[in-house]
This record gives sequence, structure tokens and C-alpha cells, in this order.
Amino acid sequence: MATDAGSAIPRFPPGFLWGVSTSAHQIEGAAGERQPSVWDVFTAVPGRVKDGSTAAVACDHYHRYPEDVALLAGLGVDAYRFSVSWPRVNSPGGLDFYDRLVDELCAAGVRPVPTLFHWDLPAHLDWLDRDTAARFADHAAVVADRLGDRVHKWITLNEPAEHTLLGHALGTHAPGRRLLFDALPVAHHQLLAHGLAVRALRAAGARDIGIANSHGPTWPASGEQADLEAAGFYDVLLNRLFAEPVILGAYPEGMGELMPGDVESDLKVIAEPVDWYGVNYYAPTRVGAPRDTATEFGGLTLPAELPFSVREIEGRPVTDFGWPVVPEGLTELLTGFRERYGDRLPPVVITENGCSYEGVDDQERIAYLDAHIRALHRAIEAGVDVRGYFVWSLLDNFEWAEGYARRFGLVHVDYTTLERTPKASYHWFRELLRARG
Repeated sequence: MATDAGSAIPRFPPGFLWGVSTSAHQIEGAAGERQPSVWDVFTAVPGRVKDGSTAAVACDHYHRYPEDVALLAGLGVDAYRFSVSWPRVNSPGGLDFYDRLVDELCAAGVRPVPTLFHWDLPAHLDWLDRDTAARFADHAAVVADRLGDRVHKWITLNEPAEHTLLGHALGTHAPGRRLLFDALPVAHHQLLAHGLAVRALRAAGARDIGIANSHGPTWPASGEQADLEAAGFYDVLLNRLFAEPVILGAYPEGMGELMPGDVESDLKVIAEPVDWYGVNYYAPTRVGAPRDTATEFGGLTLPAELPFSVREIEGRPVTDFGWPVVPEGLTELLTGFRERYGDRLPPVVITENGCSYEGVDDQERIAYLDAHIRALHRAIEAGVDVRGYFVWSLLDNFEWAEGYARRFGLVHVDYTTLERTPKASYHWFRELLRARG
């Protein structure tokens, strides 16, 4: 189709999967109809969410899902990535909701792609406890037993790096712990949970399983040795620590001995083969040597005791969230993964990519998506096996500690009336999908 840039979006390989993503806690609402999660506990404490809001109602997708599935059908996507709320599954009638949702999606010709964990841990569980990994495998088995006859593509975890860093190291997300490097067991137990869930899904007959990890290039602040070392450590901590146990069956050098338990045996589970590897991409990170004071990054305050500091990427437009817009970073990331992991890298699916902008006539979002889709195509031309692309997000929603102040949706949600209004970007993406031929 024609774009603002005046040229057609390049043609993607046959069978390429186009979709949009959401998560349960951010859109479902109906909090009184499920067990509490760590996010319910977290948001009940004043001051933890910037606008003081909670996700008790959110977009009320739980009650309005037929309307949202109709929006998906009208958009023309191949697939819908949603998450299954573990606290809801543990509640009477919780699986019935996902049964109805999957039936509605299938009837609309939209492939359901559930994520089994997107940060909303049941409030009585704790990722510091190794047993939570086993409990997650049980959760995966229960969901697969109920939905596996219609669901064929599965995602185990979403962004264990952010859940570890923000929720357990820095305390800015649920459950609000500030453990710094003592949070590393949380990373290990989530990765172990992934491997155990892969085994549970395989046992239930699943043949199309991936994980959704967040990644971005790490750019040193300068060529100085201190900046290079700090950037290298950051890259290990936020990229390689979560990719390499899954892809290579090993932690980066020096990290395995920091993990709890029989790490060698656990890695055999973590490295259960996946059918594809999910990448959530938003932006690169510019990293330098530590500074004597705390630094601000993407709305976060990073303490001075960290062995790195995050610097501004200058000369780039930014989203309403303050994140730099760097589409070529997606090409760099994917080609870098291909160079680093070679034939060990499974096929890749972009499981999230999107931006926060206000307004229904959201031309900035159109420009953002256009540029990133082109950057993705360049990675394919360079030899990276990419099989799909999911926009974040279908709906404006509860944006975690930001509350309702950030809007990532292709569809505007009025949080007072809950009215849905497709934005200009929705219509643009619909035309892109129609033009596939």
C-alpha cells in the first residue's frame, strides 16, 4: 500500500503472520471475578501508580470481548496475541471465559495466540520460590487441556527481563521489591518455568511454542573502556541473560554461578527446544559507566549503585513515553542475533512493537509502524528468518505503573464510557493487510 513516505510497504514472505497483542491485566477488568494478583496488591498502595488508578475495570474486555473480536475481524489480522490470567484460571469459571474468547476468535477467522504469563502472578505465589516454576507448569497443562483443541500457537512467558528488573530489582512494578542483584533467582525461576511449561505443552500435544523476550541493541556511550565495559554488562543483563539459556542452553560467562539450585540440570530444562523465538522491540539503549547519582531512563529512576548508567539517545524523535524512535535498531538487533547465534537461532516472531501517542488522528504512530515494518523487512532481506509481526497494542489500556496516561492502542478507549474508536493507525494497518494480496 502507499504510505506517507510515498512508497509501498515491501512484500513479506508467503505465510507471514500479522497480528496485534494485548495482556489480560491491562484490558480485562472484572477484577472481582478472579483471585487477586501481585498487581492488585501493588496498585492498592497509594503512590505506586502515577495517576493513582488500578486495572479493576480497565477496558472491561472480560465483558466486552465480542466487540473487541469484531474490531480484530474488521482489522483483518491473521492472529491475536492475548494473555491468560493465571489468577482468573484459578477462579471458578475463569477458564470458561477463555473458552468463549477462543471460540469467538475462531469463528471470526482470527488465530488465537495465548501467552501463559504476562506479569499478573497470583498474589499467593512468589518467583523467589523455586516451586512457583512447577506451579506454572501445572497452569500451562490446565490451560492446554482446555484450549489445545483450538489453540495451536503458544507463548510461555512475556518479558521475564522486565518482570525481574522492574518488579524485583528496582521495585517500580509489582510486586514492588527492591532487591537489585539479589533478584537474579527470579530470572532463573522464570526461565525454569518456561522450560517446564514447554514440556507440559508438548505433553498436551502442542507443536508451535515460543517465548516473548524483550530485546534491543545496547549502544556504548563512547569508545572509552569504562563505557564499553558498562554497556557490555548491561547487554548481558538485559539481553543475553534471557536469550542464551533458551537458545544455547547456557548462561553468559559468570552468570550461571550466581543462580540458585542445580543450574546445569536446570539449563537442560530451560533449553527445551522452541519452535520460534519471540522478540519484543521498542528501542536501543545507550549505556555508559556508572555515575555518582541516580539517572532517569524511560520514566524510571536507576540507582547510582548499579554498575552502569543509561544515557539519552540524542537527535531522535521520541514517543509520548519519551522513548527514542529508532527503527533501524530492529534491523541491527535481528541481524546481530543471527550473527551471534547462527543456526542455533530459531525462527523469529516480533511479538510486540508499538508506541505511545495521544490522539485518534495518530499520524506519528503510522509513521512509527511504517518505519519499523520496513526495518523488519530489511532484516529478512539480510537473511534473518522472521515469521511474524504483532503490533502492541489493539486497545489503549492500563499501562502498569503509568496508569492510563500512556496510549499504545490502534483503538482509542474512553475510560469513562468504555467506547472504542478506531484510530487513523487502525485504518492504515487494515489497508496494509488488505494490500498483501
